Amino acid sequence: MEQQKLPNVTISLVLGILSYIACCCSSGIGGVILSGIALYLVNKDKKMLEANPEIYENASQLNTARIIAIIGLVLAILTLVGSVIYIITLGGVDAYMDQQRQAMEQMGI
Repeated sequence: MEQQKLPNVTISLVLGILSYIACCCSSGIGGVILSGIALYLVNKDKKMLEANPEIYENASQLNTARIIAIIGLVLAILTLVGSVIYIITLGGVDAYMDQQRQAMEQMGI
């Protein structure tokens, strides 16, 4: 029997990796969304693998994608919680946005 690849493993890996970047660029919200999607796709492929384990060849990549997505989710949640705490202690969203503008002006963006 010819072995097949699980259909969502590659996109799950890419989404898991992008969740690291997104959690830094979007105060954690993007990372939560991307890693959540990645975990959903990994779980979908895991069910397919459990139904017919002998016909799929990239089961180790599935575990790697799952680990990366979980790490991305944890980092994104920590970033999101830190951002919320930072906004609360700073005095609101307006003060946070002013500080972000000043930081971007200093970097020349």
